[in-house]
Amino acid sequence: MTKIDAARLWSLNHRLLMSVIATVAAEVGALGLEPKELFVLSEVDEHPYPAELAAALVMPKPSMTVYVKRLEAAGFLRREIDATDLRKHRLLITPAGRKVMQRGLTLLADAFAERLARLSAGEQAQLRGLLEKLC
Repeated sequence: MTKIDAARLWSLNHRLLMSVIATVAAEVGALGLEPKELFVLSEVDEHPYPAELAAALVMPKPSMTVYVKRLEAAGFLRREIDATDLRKHRLLITPAGRKVMQRGLTLLADAFAERLARLSAGEQAQLRGLLEKLC
């Protein structure tokens, strides 16, 4: 049996994801977001603290600070002091932020669906199962 080239698989996966993001980057930009900011918004509900959010997105904390400040200035995020720990700020998505996040994620999903359409329904199910197994 031929040994699988893990680096090649990683490279193909990375190229696929970056290609999908590049396909929608201009439309996401028209929403007032950079693609990375879209990913930040999409994780805030699950990870509402900046340090936790940075860890979840495997992003340096200083970069997260920049993204949070930009999203806050755009009116897409707001910070409030956590009532259980006054030293911490909790992030909340504003209604405007939720709207652009949902639109941006729809753009990404639609672009990815175009790629998935190259696979049969069975292949799509198999891909999903394999990805779930790897995650």
